[in-house]
Amino acid sequence: MGKARSAPDLWILITTLLILTIGVIMVYSASAVLAFHEFGDWYYYLKRQLIFAVLGVVAMFVTMNMDYWIWKKYAKIILLICFVFLVIVLIPGVGVVRGGARSWIGIGSFGIQPSEFAKMGIIMFLAKWLSEEQAKITEFTKGLLPPLGLVGLAFGLIMLQPDLGTGTVLVGTAVLMIFIVGARLRHLSYFAMAGVVGFIGLIIAAPYRMDRIMAFMDPWKYPKDEGYQIIQSLLAIGPGGLVGLGLGMSRQKYSYLPEPQTDFIFAIISEELGFIGGSFVLLLFTILVWRGMRVAITAPDTFGSLLAVGIVGMIAVQVIINIGVVIGMFPVTGITLPLVSAGGSSLTLMLTALGILLNISRYSR
Repeated sequence: MGKARSAPDLWILITTLLILTIGVIMVYSASAVLAFHEFGDWYYYLKRQLIFAVLGVVAMFVTMNMDYWIWKKYAKIILLICFVFLVIVLIPGVGVVRGGARSWIGIGSFGIQPSEFAKMGIIMFLAKWLSEEQAKITEFTKGLLPPLGLVGLAFGLIMLQPDLGTGTVLVGTAVLMIFIVGARLRHLSYFAMAGVVGFIGLIIAAPYRMDRIMAFMDPWKYPKDEGYQIIQSLLAIGPGGLVGLGLGMSRQKYSYLPEPQTDFIFAIISEELGFIGGSFVLLLFTILVWRGMRVAITAPDTFGSLLAVGIVGMIAVQVIINIGVVIGMFPVTGITLPLVSAGGSSLTLMLTALGILLNISRYSR
């Protein structure tokens, strides 16, 4: 292993802090009215976001200065702990139900979301396993089936909550890592077909998902129930025009658009800052992904490369799904916009993961 440079990739560092700053501002703008209505405090969500943003930045600078191969050493233990918590959260009385999913462990308004940590645990373990067993990846039974089986187990536990959005991000990130390392497309196609069958099974098990799909196809046909969120999101984006209504001037945040500070915060950005503001946010994420993939390509070893691919892939998949939902390209899944949406464990973990990426960049060739 080569000697680390004194400075990490400044593009990634500056872009991350810039997106985070925009997120804090927009969380306050999107949530102030809702916060006063629910808690009598205009700054309720802002204060929470600032707390977790500070914790996340501290964690980012800590992991940025920790040699990244330590995660290879403890990958198995981390993954085991993640699986334990994925099981614990399903226990009634322990797991907290929010938004229809038993996804949280905590007290009151503070808690952790085990599925968020599971995403990072899977990424670390896959980076370790695939870097050690790369020669076997072209074999279906010995090379491809073990990692896919592990991902399938994690996805199954997450779906018991249920949390389709987080599960989709986990699977998408894992498949990207497995593809990058050299898996055969023919083998992955078997997995894709199994995924289609499983998706049909999920719809049969929970008919409300079919309602969401029907609303996605024609939201105006279901304006008061399944199509309500996407209609209100589009009604926010449309009036924003080129330059927006102005910061703080959103109309949809006045109890029209559900979850304006989390899942649909990009709609508020588009409404208040317009096409230019929304495009600027997308440009920042593009820079983040570009520089992250550059780190993955120039990493000094396979583990570092795959770990970087996993982190960047997790961010990219989550951004694509979130914005796709907001603009009506995908059915509503309940995925937040990384570094921007109001969040606790998700925000802190994302910044921690970016700290790991920054550390890898210090060793890049």
